[in-house]
Formats: sequence, structure tokens, C-alpha cells
Amino acid sequence: MRRFAEIFALGAERKGGAAALEQMLAKTASCTPAEIAAIPDARILAEMTRRIFYAGFSSKVVDDKWDAFEKGFDNFDPNACAFMSEEHFDALMQDRGIVRNGAKIRSVQINARFLLDLKAEHGSAARFFADWPDADYVGLLDVLKKRANHLGGDAAGRFLRAIGKPAFIASPDMVAALIREGVLERSPGGKRDLATIQAAFNQWSAESGRDLTAISRVLAMSVGDSYSSAAGQRT
Repeated sequence: MRRFAEIFALGAERKGGAAALEQMLAKTASCTPAEIAAIPDARILAEMTRRIFYAGFSSKVVDDKWDAFEKGFDNFDPNACAFMSEEHFDALMQDRGIVRNGAKIRSVQINARFLLDLKAEHGSAARFFADWPDADYVGLLDVLKKRANHLGGDAAGRFLRAIGKPAFIASPDMVAALIREGVLERSPGGKRDLATIQAAFNQWSAESGRDLTAISRVLAMSVGDSYSSAAGQRT
């Protein structure tokens, strides 16, 4: 596996130069732990819910209906959602303003209870996410898989990125780059593979000072379409 500076150079070559690549990375810049800790827990639940409903549905459909989601779920107040009555659940199942998927609607209640547990344990759910060490990102994924609902796989990583937490996502391009670098032999299939990815990311982070999100995106952009730095065209 080569040094991260060489991988960055590959990405820059394919995306129109270093400055262009940096601009792309800036669009998904992570937040500081203090900024994450300041997020209201209701917004944490909202982002969980958005990413859960995105999975298997058009994100545009979900976004277009989002005002109705906010209204139907009491602006994602964790206390209100955690103690949702069966009558409220039934009303949501009849609400054409939202996506009426019973398992995903129920996940809001389960995840609200999870956030209330985190609040009791850490002062706020946001503080829990803020304080979790990036060097053990796969441990955080495991917590979400075991204690939350419908937050396994890519949905968990995309939720974490949405709240500004550094996160890597095993997209096809990112996985292809990891295979090219000799980190993996095939698509990741379990905890051992995730631990291998984490170790590689930790090394690249120490070398470059970049976080998990930036490293993940640079890897993904180091494969695929190439651009001429002179003309800004695909080659």
C-alpha cells in the first residue's frame, strides 16, 4: 500500500488538479467534536431517520416529503418519538405525506429510545458521537448495528457523515481503490475486513493529517473517470 500523498495525486489527476480535488473535499468537510456535541439530539434522530428512509427509496421523494416527516414525528423530539402511541403509529401508516413503511416508521421509535439511553449515559447523544475516537470507527459502526435499528452498512456511515462525524463508506470505487492498494483482496465481508480497512485508514490519517471522510473520498476519486488537467476534460 502506497503513501497517501501518492493516492491523493492519483485523485487530483483524475479530477482536474489538486485545487479541484480540495474543493470537492470541502463539500463534505467534517465538523469538530465541539460542533458535533452541540447538535440537538432531535436533529441526530432526524438525520438517522432521513438516512434510513433514503435506503431503498428515492432520496428526492424523501426530501420532498420531509416537512411532513418533521410534523408527523413531532420534529423528532426523542421523548415524543420514544413513547409513540399505537394510535400515533397507525396514523403515520395512513399519512400520505410521508413514506409509509411500517418497519422504518417503527425504527424511529427504537432509535429515539437508543438516543435517550445515550443521553442518560453521556449527557447527550450528540456528546457520545462527538467523543467516540475516529481511530475506532468500526467500533462505532458495531454500536449502531447492535443498539440502533436499521443502521447497519452504508446507512450508518452516511448518517455519521450527515452529522459531521468522520466516516468511511465502502462504496464500489473506494473498495476498488483498497483492492488496488493491496489492503483488501475482495469486497469487505465482515469485522475482520473492516478492522483491516480501519488500520489502513489510521496509517494514512497519521501520514496526511486528513480524517476518515477525506481519505475515503480521495480513495474513491482515485479510480474511475480521468480528466485532463489542461483542458478539464475526461480522457
